[in-house]
Amino acid sequence: MKISNQSRVQSPESRVQRRRTGDCGLGTADCGLRTADWGLWTADCESAFTLIELLVVIAILGLLAGLTVPVLKNFAKSDATLGASRQLLDGVARARQLAISQHTTVYMVFVPTNFWVVGGTFPDGQWWPNLTLAQKTAATNLCDKQLTGFTFIAHGAMGDQPGQHPWHYLDPWQTLPDNTFIAFQKFYTTNTIVDQVSGVAYPIATFNYTNDIPFPTGASTNGPYLPYIAFNYMGQLTFDEQTIAPQDAYIPIAKGSVIYAAYPGTKLYQFNPADVAENPPGNSTNSSYNIVHIERLTGRAVLEYQKLQ
Repeated sequence: MKISNQSRVQSPESRVQRRRTGDCGLGTADCGLRTADWGLWTADCESAFTLIELLVVIAILGLLAGLTVPVLKNFAKSDATLGASRQLLDGVARARQLAISQHTTVYMVFVPTNFWVVGGTFPDGQWWPNLTLAQKTAATNLCDKQLTGFTFIAHGAMGDQPGQHPWHYLDPWQTLPDNTFIAFQKFYTTNTIVDQVSGVAYPIATFNYTNDIPFPTGASTNGPYLPYIAFNYMGQLTFDEQTIAPQDAYIPIAKGSVIYAAYPGTKLYQFNPADVAENPPGNSTNSSYNIVHIERLTGRAVLEYQKLQ
């Protein structure tokens, strides 16, 4: 059958009518393709989001953001705790190494709260008045290291004159990362942290204290009672430079804040109690605990934390 060419010719009116009715035309393989006859896109064949669908997607994204932001903040806090743990582990290892290399007793000394109070008063009658202006400035600058600062001090060192064992500050004062500190109870009370999964108990005894160390510099007079752990020349824990410690040492780490007293106008530190808060409360003793465990016979330290079984 022969089809004439005229039968395939469409009038302009027919084309307009087909476009008005939204007919995609014969011979189109897909609504997303252009029509074979005149190469125009038909509005009815295109796909798009409706306003309601777009609002639903935005609401879902907002809900996911609200759920993930707190988790990311907790990750950051966990990273800070791990950073503090690593710094303390490195500090213990350095104190032990210094004791062995210097063949003497090395003290890892910490900064307690209210360290400036001597004999129950401040200023006292001996320590503070005998400090130079530079030493008083150095002591004031340690206010922001309460519960977070530590250094290494040797009682005698290689090269000292025979029979003389002066104190040597071996390193500058160091500070734990922001929002972390050594748990308050380690400085003043004794308690036991029990892992609720394994049942292991960690006896947290208070630091040993001494007022024999010159403070805040090696040239200062002694006075304040300072907390410490000590290592003998063999790298073992000791408390009197001669006897090995009777038990392992445990140092719990807390997340939270230590807000130091300062003058409102100048922001200079002042000798007033700090505001200490764990956040979340009790994280140094509950399942979130992180404890630096120092073995008394070897002086080596490991990190203790709750392990899922």
